[in-house]
Amino acid sequence: MTERKRVGAQKAYDPGCVRCARLATFLRETRARYPDYWARPVPSFGDPAAPLVVVGLAPGMHGANRTARPFTGDHAGILLYQTLFDAGLSTQPVSTSAQDELRLTNARIVNAVKCVPPQNKPLPEEIRTCNAYLARELGELSAARVYLALGRVAHEAVLMARGLKRSAHPFAHAGEHLLRDGVHLVDSYHCSRYNTQTRRLTREMFRAVVARACQLARLPVPASLRLA
Repeated sequence: MTERKRVGAQKAYDPGCVRCARLATFLRETRARYPDYWARPVPSFGDPAAPLVVVGLAPGMHGANRTARPFTGDHAGILLYQTLFDAGLSTQPVSTSAQDELRLTNARIVNAVKCVPPQNKPLPEEIRTCNAYLARELGELSAARVYLALGRVAHEAVLMARGLKRSAHPFAHAGEHLLRDGVHLVDSYHCSRYNTQTRRLTREMFRAVVARACQLARLPVPASLRLA
């Protein structure tokens, strides 16, 4: 059995994982520099029986790496949580702390890489190593009908976790792919500061993709989300 398969067979999350030497070193340095930061692998967040699974890239340095909740406390989370709230999937439109009262219903957020990478750019081997955890978690999320991939890395990580070829499922914003077992993979540009400020991804574009993901997941789609 390969190392990747062995890890995936054990668990979906390991808060003490140090399998990627570069990331483990970066986290140690981050804890020393910011002693009040979480600065460890970040756990997934949300409903474990969710039909909609949002797949992000990796924790943000001063966001999830600080708060221990995906997309919490950083710019990317502003658009994501507001849209999830408008879709009826979040109890609050803003997430600032893992200790706040925000909860997700019918949605779960996972990351392709669970540790913050330097310059927000994980290396290919780090994505492959962490994919064992993603594969395990996607396997456990048996109620999932839709994976909403935020960006190409997340898209390709889902395909890797499901044992599918990238060439058969090219990434494109608003792209839709029917995977095995009837699960859909829906693509969006990542809701990062860069993408939203350059308007590569607008609020309207993102809301439309989330509305479509909800539709495919057989969830109610508020008219305000569809028409915004």
